[in-house]
Amino acid sequence: MSGDRDAPGPKRSHGRVAVRLSVQPEDLLSGRPRLKGAWTAKIITLFPAAFPGVLEQSLTGKALERGQWRLETIDLRPFGEGKHRNVDDTPAGGGAGMVLRADVVAKALDEADRGTPGRARWPLVYLSPRGRPFDQATARRWARCDGVTLLCGRFEGVDERVLEHYGIEEVSLGDFVLTGGEIAAQAMIDATVRLLPGVLGNAASTEEESHSNGLLEHPQYTRPAVWEGREIPPVLQSGNHAEIARWRREQAERLTRARRPDLWARYREGQGGDGREGDG
Repeated sequence: MSGDRDAPGPKRSHGRVAVRLSVQPEDLLSGRPRLKGAWTAKIITLFPAAFPGVLEQSLTGKALERGQWRLETIDLRPFGEGKHRNVDDTPAGGGAGMVLRADVVAKALDEADRGTPGRARWPLVYLSPRGRPFDQATARRWARCDGVTLLCGRFEGVDERVLEHYGIEEVSLGDFVLTGGEIAAQAMIDATVRLLPGVLGNAASTEEESHSNGLLEHPQYTRPAVWEGREIPPVLQSGNHAEIARWRREQAERLTRARRPDLWARYREGQGGDGREGDG
């Protein structure tokens, strides 16, 4: 059975309404403000209807409405071959599943590349479980660019030749396999957009959260002061900002050392091995 069956087939006319495929990117900011120089995410996908998805909610959604960033989807299907717009074929050498064709993907990549300033300012990324892990540093790097193009894989992946030809960067959301790259794309875009100037409103929010300085975030508390017999740590109600900062740093170091030894080791190395807690 072809792995291509979970993707929608060519669109047909329904009654008197004719639906035609288009290779033009769909700007999901249609009818909304378009701020000059707004950071832009271009998504190459077989499922453009999956976007904006969760990106339309909360702060990222409000920023999208304001035109602080843009989202374009490029449907891979219209670039397919033949009557049925086939985008995949069986793996060379045999094996299960299907592989996205290099010639089909290349046409979509060329369309996405129009108007972009080059890789230094506009990364080209394939979302792949074999890629380098996505992290906060990657989100910060992308946020400093003009935009990013994300290729969402499907089936058994993409023909290696197109990845090599275009020098595509491979990035992974984690050590697990998804049915496609769309969920990973939304997660990575969310992590990047929230770092854009003015999106969160308070720059300090991104400076104190997990991974911003190599540590996990310290515990957070709010009212009521006592809940189920548990009190907010007294230092947080003392008004002594120096003591509060010291407590938060100690808690961040404690949590990182206990929960993420890998991060703790990198943090210690960056501190010259002179962390505040023992080597443990």
